[in-house]
Amino acid sequence: MSTEDFEAKYKDYIFIDEVGRGNIAGEMVFTGVMVTGDVSFASDSKQLTKAQREDLVDKIKNNVQHCTVVTGAQEIDEKGISASIKKSLEVIIMYFGNDKRYLYDGNKTFGVDHPHLETLVKADAKVKGVGAASIIAKHLKDALMLVHDKQYPEYGFKDNSGYATKMHIEAIKKYGLTPIHRKSFQVKELECDSTNANVLF
Repeated sequence: MSTEDFEAKYKDYIFIDEVGRGNIAGEMVFTGVMVTGDVSFASDSKQLTKAQREDLVDKIKNNVQHCTVVTGAQEIDEKGISASIKKSLEVIIMYFGNDKRYLYDGNKTFGVDHPHLETLVKADAKVKGVGAASIIAKHLKDALMLVHDKQYPEYGFKDNSGYATKMHIEAIKKYGLTPIHRKSFQVKELECDSTNANVLF
């Protein structure tokens, strides 16, 4: 399908995307948007630089109504990632209403009981509204990781966004875990490290 076909098919949907699902540190951020103006300039946030997202985020917010749900590491550890995703989707649906149709970037609905919640793989690159949601979510995620980077500068959060990069793993081995690390996540590079119990997830 062409971009025009996707835009026509999902016209008047609420668009949902998330950032930070696979991080081992920091928050998971979900954003849902209802397009009220022009978002034809939006695209997949992963294909944009931080500076490009900075330039676009306010323009996007002026052309959508949006709802953002932030879930911290402790809640993800307590509830599990799937339950946390389900809660985020349900909050966004509650915000916009059960009478709307929803498009979520991915291939699973995580048990959400709603007849009009649909999924589309790589929707952030195919549908402008999902791209807009992804930019809002990623912009907030970047801002949160900058705060964490100032709290814990040894871990390089402003550069790795909480992902399990080599430098991040080495920092955990050296300094241990912080309160923003997801202790329930399994990290292969740390599973066999018995030198410091504090670094085992």
